[in-house]
Amino acid sequence: MKKTCSKCNKPAVTFIRYNGTHLCKDHFIHYFEKRVKKDIKKQGKTENNSKIGVAISGGKDSLVALHIVNDIFLRRREIDIIAITVDEGIKGYRDESIKIAVKNCIKLGVEHHITSFRDMIGKTMDEIVLRNDENLGECSYCGVFRRLCLNNKSKELGIIKLITGHNLDDMSQSILMNFANGDIKKLARLGPHMKVQPGLVPRLLPLRLIPEKENALYAILKNIEYHHDECPYSINAYRGIFRDIIDDLEYKNPGTRHSILNSYNEIKDILLNKYPPIELNKCKKCSEPTSQEICKACIFKEKILYS
Repeated sequence: MKKTCSKCNKPAVTFIRYNGTHLCKDHFIHYFEKRVKKDIKKQGKTENNSKIGVAISGGKDSLVALHIVNDIFLRRREIDIIAITVDEGIKGYRDESIKIAVKNCIKLGVEHHITSFRDMIGKTMDEIVLRNDENLGECSYCGVFRRLCLNNKSKELGIIKLITGHNLDDMSQSILMNFANGDIKKLARLGPHMKVQPGLVPRLLPLRLIPEKENALYAILKNIEYHHDECPYSINAYRGIFRDIIDDLEYKNPGTRHSILNSYNEIKDILLNKYPPIELNKCKKCSEPTSQEICKACIFKEKILYS
């Protein structure tokens, strides 16, 4: 028997397991956008004459973030939305996703900039993987260099806040992973960032309450074209262990991801009180902000260029 929407008699397009409701297309879109708009407001006021950056890869999460943020700020002409894509240099993957990122920006009339590992680091990700003879995973290098590229390009463009497409699955995985690793200081630093650290562009996470599958459904219903493929290096990612754990818990007990994030939100102020943002130094090599004398990006760069 075909299910109907819990709000009306239209055919349902999805069943939200964690709250037990069937929703039609219109009510799902309303439910989705209402949560995103409410959470964006919680993450801080956006002043007039501001430049807001959106990090887009071409995947569903980042492009959904771009479309919905563009819709939210469309009437505020004094707010500029600027998209940034990092080209890591992964042949057959990133080059294809960039094409879709470009198409979406043209469709929306959004300014788009591309920065690359090649320009910033001197090597592509494919070249880094070939030289990596240590036990350090590909994602460790990629994460550090991506953050460097995004932060540098954002500062260059005068962006005051950078939006990323991290979803509820990403957030719950990061929280559990940091607990498992005993990295409580890193846990305290998870976004969204309310305090602006000199030299660092704060991150906003408008999709942090939205499960990954709901982002995919929203993209389909709103006709947002996105790149479907997974990064070929993600198969080795340590994060995958926690993805499987949380997926299993969510299947057996719907709402687990929300509970993990809500629990973290309850203790975040306590964590920040014990581990407040430290005063950052300037890296002796590149002048980027760092808690050490030399930043992680420069340490990694030395390994891949000169080792």
